[in-house]
Amino acid sequence: MRIIFLGTPTFAVPSLKILVDNGYDIAAVITAPDKPAGRGQKLQISEIKKYALENGLNILQPEKLKDEAFLNNVKELHADLQIVVAFRMMPDALWNMPKHGTINLHGSLLPQYRGAAPIQRAVMNGEKVTGVTTFFLKHEIDTGNIIFREEVIIGDDENAGELHDRMMHVGAELILKTVKAVENNSIELKEQSSFVKAGEVLHHAPKIFRDDCRMDFSKSVKHLYNQVRGLAPFPGAFFEIKNENGEPTLIKVFKAEIEEKSVFMTHHLVTDHKTFIRISAADGILSLLEIQWPGKKRMSVQEFLRGHSIDENATIL
Repeated sequence: MRIIFLGTPTFAVPSLKILVDNGYDIAAVITAPDKPAGRGQKLQISEIKKYALENGLNILQPEKLKDEAFLNNVKELHADLQIVVAFRMMPDALWNMPKHGTINLHGSLLPQYRGAAPIQRAVMNGEKVTGVTTFFLKHEIDTGNIIFREEVIIGDDENAGELHDRMMHVGAELILKTVKAVENNSIELKEQSSFVKAGEVLHHAPKIFRDDCRMDFSKSVKHLYNQVRGLAPFPGAFFEIKNENGEPTLIKVFKAEIEEKSVFMTHHLVTDHKTFIRISAADGILSLLEIQWPGKKRMSVQEFLRGHSIDENATIL
């Protein structure tokens, strides 16, 4: 079976690796073009490209997936199947090309959490269970018929980054299982609607924007705790404080914990200037554990307080 693999970030690497390790013929790896990044604006290559280079795989990096020359190049590879893991939207002409179609790995139990940020959104919403799904692509995003699903339990204190790192390996095993089923012609497709229970509400997983990261301390402390977990380690939840000089300071929060019921007013910050920073929410206290001050590295609150001060009278915006 000749396979074309499409992916870009770290999440996709184990899925490509497991196919290579199991002897599949990878006709090409399609990934994003190199992009300038950092202070020096040096070209950075994707994690998938790094792996492909290390393993001598054929690499394609089209600027436009609808480019006729690129599509002709793909057609000449005569692939039997395409695998998509964490890639961008594809035109019909590309995903319809292989005789066995194109399979996508998605980081949720579809039809729950369709969209670009399923892992982060599941943690932000306080879910206890998520998973990975393989399905055949069709025109509407994340709506194709399901091949397999695999559940993954979300730890009570687990953040999105930790969950991501576990799920990418579970997903790789599911990709291998799916490809073998295609080979053996043993796939039994199921409509996504068949997995929806009576009365179940479907959640969506749109891209994370800045407003999703802003902490609102008029919300419940559980909401804020899950927001911190769901946005760690990137892009990070944040709030702003305004000191007497009127200048706002943005503070990112990467780790926190819930403490006893609030005994001081909402939106109020308390610190001993040595070991803790606590902020009162609508129904409890959020104790900050790891933060990042502007221009500084991420650090524990204790480490921060050893070298910096924070004004208890500052207004939380």
